[in-house]
Amino acid sequence: MEFKYVRLRYTENGEEFSFTIPGGTVQTENVSLKVTQKGNCISVRVRAEDEIVMQELSAVYEHLFNESDRIFLNGYQSWTESTEHRVSEKMRGLRHIPAQLRSKYALTQYGDYNFADYDTEAGVLHGWTYGYIRDYTQFRLFGSLNEQTGFTCWQTDTVHGTVTAGKDCAGLHLTGDLRMELFTDEGAEQDVFDAYFDAQHLPPRKAEPIFGFNSRYRRFQNISANTVTADLDALSEQEYKADAFQIDDGWQDRVGDWLTPDPEKFPDGMQPVCAQIRDAGYLPGIWLAPFACEEQSEIVRMHADWLLKDENGDYVRGGSDWGGFYVLDFCLPEVQEHLRQVLDTIVNRWGFGLLKLDFLYAACILPRADKTRGQIMAEAMKFLRENAGDAWIIAGAVPLGAAFGNVDYCRIGCDITLDWDDKLPMRLLHRERASTRHALLNAVFRRQLNGRAFLNDTDAFILSPDSSAMTTPQRQCLAEISALTGGILFTSDNGADYTENQRKMFRRMMRMQQAEVLSAEASDDSLRISFRFGEKEYTMHYAL
Repeated sequence: MEFKYVRLRYTENGEEFSFTIPGGTVQTENVSLKVTQKGNCISVRVRAEDEIVMQELSAVYEHLFNESDRIFLNGYQSWTESTEHRVSEKMRGLRHIPAQLRSKYALTQYGDYNFADYDTEAGVLHGWTYGYIRDYTQFRLFGSLNEQTGFTCWQTDTVHGTVTAGKDCAGLHLTGDLRMELFTDEGAEQDVFDAYFDAQHLPPRKAEPIFGFNSRYRRFQNISANTVTADLDALSEQEYKADAFQIDDGWQDRVGDWLTPDPEKFPDGMQPVCAQIRDAGYLPGIWLAPFACEEQSEIVRMHADWLLKDENGDYVRGGSDWGGFYVLDFCLPEVQEHLRQVLDTIVNRWGFGLLKLDFLYAACILPRADKTRGQIMAEAMKFLRENAGDAWIIAGAVPLGAAFGNVDYCRIGCDITLDWDDKLPMRLLHRERASTRHALLNAVFRRQLNGRAFLNDTDAFILSPDSSAMTTPQRQCLAEISALTGGILFTSDNGADYTENQRKMFRRMMRMQQAEVLSAEASDDSLRISFRFGEKEYTMHYAL
């Protein structure tokens, strides 16, 4: 990849200005654009003495694509489909879904459909924060080093031979500096990813790999103090001792009402349940979606003024889960004070040491005139980290660049399903839909983040046939890919009920955590992954 130029477009007092420079500095009376290149890094700084409104800040590279190239572009958030693409592929948005359905189920809210261009020709693909072009074993990595100023959209155009990095800043009212820091490198997989994360100077990782139980796929929302007791009893008979026990969605009275557990399911509250988990020898974990609030929740009824509103003054929907949910306006001081109280209660009063914080994209679903989506998300992640105290954080449904260095564990794929890939109509939905097939492919192609940005959470594995409609080879594939690519392994199985064959699969999966992935290749119907275990190398083939 060869850097060519930077383009800046903005309006000032209603008049549009545009500059394109290959390097150096261009300056007007009010605005300066400075581009410097040092080694693998391109640094761009826009400075406005008086307010301007940003329209575009982008950098263009040239690259001659080969037919054999594979292109990876990181999806917008954890759930977004993120796999390698051929140079002739096209990225599908939501235009094929009737507008009435898009609106009814708030499908555009889960991803980047409202602000990224999906109406493109074949060979034009886009992603966020980082990506690479792979020619067999040679990687050409490109990535942003400062997502906290605004997310960076990377677009490849294989017909015209360009790779473009664009800062998500359109509409930003800027006074002062806006920076874009870009990194590129070429070489072997481990080398380029090591170099990229070294350049980010992230804080040292403290978390260790863990194995645990998650209530979701056995209980879904049918959980209670009694089911916790039953699952703890079953877990005590598991062959491998678990580290953590996590209560998933369903414990709360309503999503958003985090200080009021469901009184029928947990009549004594969450503190004694948490103590029971800890006394059993496990790290107690709990799920919550801090920026989401169910339409029927008490927080919506009592504090409608805390909800995020769009330019028309309408409440912003975050999605269709739980019958539809709204979004808290994180930038309001009252909302931040409320969330401080929530986190303090859950961690310090109830005693939970593992927080699964989900639907985090909701915090930055709309930019502000004075802040980009990336700025809002960076502030939200810093806030969560500071107020979670000593608890470990699993981030979910989050733009990954904002999670780098801020969380201990992070979901890198969508939710699995109890079947393989759902029914055909569901496969035509958004890139964030639940799918076991998509979850494991995301795990494979975001594997390089594990141990560098955080420890990867691949969701869960299911070995028991009583718990899913997957075939035995599909359950084995999910378990082994989770072990090879993840740093946290969760299951909802009752391991005490495993057959001998399932116990063998389980032991094999646990051993595979020690393996090192060497390469991976996926087609429409198969996955090949090579890894080193000890001094031997192995190659596995899985049907997709």
